[in-house]
Amino acid sequence: MAFDGIPGKAFDFYRKLEANNTREHWHAHKADYDSAVREPLQALLDELEGEFGPGKLYRPQRDTRFSNDKSPYKTSQGVTIGGEGHAGYYLMLGADGLFAGAGFHAFASEDLTRYRAAVDDTAGPELQAIVDRLAGRGFSLVGEKLKTRPRGYPADHPRVELLRYKSLGAEKRIPKTKTSGKRALPTIRDTLRELRPLVDWLTSHA
Repeated sequence: MAFDGIPGKAFDFYRKLEANNTREHWHAHKADYDSAVREPLQALLDELEGEFGPGKLYRPQRDTRFSNDKSPYKTSQGVTIGGEGHAGYYLMLGADGLFAGAGFHAFASEDLTRYRAAVDDTAGPELQAIVDRLAGRGFSLVGEKLKTRPRGYPADHPRVELLRYKSLGAEKRIPKTKTSGKRALPTIRDTLRELRPLVDWLTSHA
């Protein structure tokens, strides 16, 4: 199947699922999920694999074993793309649109130590320049952060905000007008290319 954009029906599917997240509703509309969400995203991953690496669709069912929220299905479809270790790209499709992002979302203790050492050292200004450039292009920084500076670093450190992150990513919403038809693939590809310096830095230093 060739990728020809995200159908508008995909956003409608998740809008309705948010209002009626039941197994009965899901099974009644599973054909819409397959045709408007799963198949187009798989086709997109096939198109992107040559440049960014293989992709994977997350399962739509929620793990409710340890949650008070027993809603059976996720109200968005996530995919991961390429990357080495924990650093890589991702897409998230839901009622609000398609979000594209990248980062390092699973800092282990040794990874976090390496990350903060790099931020503190000569590689830190490079990361600061990368995230500043992404912010200027409409990306938002995301990730788990400490409320204060990490122990062992001064409060007036020039990159104290980056040091506070325990996981770090950047993402932005791609307008629905640019996710349909033949314009979708170059738009999504170019968005991921903007994120490549962040993935490369995290892969090298964390």
